[in-house]
Amino acid sequence: MKAAVLKSFGSPLAIEEVPAPKMGTGEVLVDVIATRVLSYANEVFSGERSYLLELPAVPGPGAIGRVRAVGPDATHLAAGDWVYCDPTFRSRDDSISPDITLQGWSARGEGGLRLQRHFRHGSFAEQTLVPTENVKRIGSIDPADAPSWCALGTCLVPYGGLLAARLQPGETVLVSGATGNFGSAGVAVALAMGAACVIAPGRNEKVLSDLVRRFGPRVRPVGLSGNEDDDRQRMWQAAPGPIDCVLDLMPPSVTTPTVRAAIMTVRPYGRVVLMGGVGMQGGPGLDLPYPWIMRECISIHGAWMYPPEATFGLVNLARAGLLRLDQFEVTTFDLDHANDAVTHAAANGGPFKMTVLEPNR
Repeated sequence: MKAAVLKSFGSPLAIEEVPAPKMGTGEVLVDVIATRVLSYANEVFSGERSYLLELPAVPGPGAIGRVRAVGPDATHLAAGDWVYCDPTFRSRDDSISPDITLQGWSARGEGGLRLQRHFRHGSFAEQTLVPTENVKRIGSIDPADAPSWCALGTCLVPYGGLLAARLQPGETVLVSGATGNFGSAGVAVALAMGAACVIAPGRNEKVLSDLVRRFGPRVRPVGLSGNEDDDRQRMWQAAPGPIDCVLDLMPPSVTTPTVRAAIMTVRPYGRVVLMGGVGMQGGPGLDLPYPWIMRECISIHGAWMYPPEATFGLVNLARAGLLRLDQFEVTTFDLDHANDAVTHAAANGGPFKMTVLEPNR
């Protein structure tokens, strides 16, 4: 099959013929129809992010595809099914604390590397090999819509955070990082889940205005000044009442006072979910006050990615028309132009934008 291969960090992807995957029990072979090129793919491929990814490898986390073949243990999947390939691979021999690898992207620890060595290759290829439990049926779709369905991969991240926050219909949620790629998707998902109001802080006034244009008065934008106390007051003033939960999706480059300002807006007995990257590049910790957490009975939950069953809930929101996947602006490339796609993704990584490879075009 044809694939884009990363042979060394800092080198371009090599477009070449590689052996097709060989399927075993507990695995499914999928023809890749469309796969996202993340906006920071260039940082992963250059080595700047120092991700655990043994090379050479075919990169690419997740895909929209059609089942080519299933193993003998699959009882519902069938050849030809349209599916989402969930890139979050978990070890099967410890359901309490599984090791995790993100297919074709990064591993977590030595156990994650062992998973990665077996499921070495990602979705920047004509075919991909996926654990059976990671192949999620999405129902029949028009093949021309496959690139838009790649937005599942973007929306699943904040959806996992909002599930962890136990967001209930009618609640007020603050999405910290609302002007980013995942944060803006988080605004859309929160509203689709029935949030009465989403507080959307940020510095990019154009993006904040666009969120209001897209979703109406249920979105309350807040321009940030950089002063922690002032910004917290502005968020409180924008809210129609107590803020029930906060979802943090801030990137590593953001300072801890900015993150803390948003987190500490949550009401007593409120919930906070941390999914961002603060501290990953060094610097001071979050430094939340112990007395505030204890006396206000604040629940703080770390969430990485999303639970295995999350895809089905998000597909239901999309099928019901509550979450519009077609609102994402999609630019597609064929596999021969994978390096151009990486460059394009880096320059066009804003809210509701996607760069997509179509390996079988």
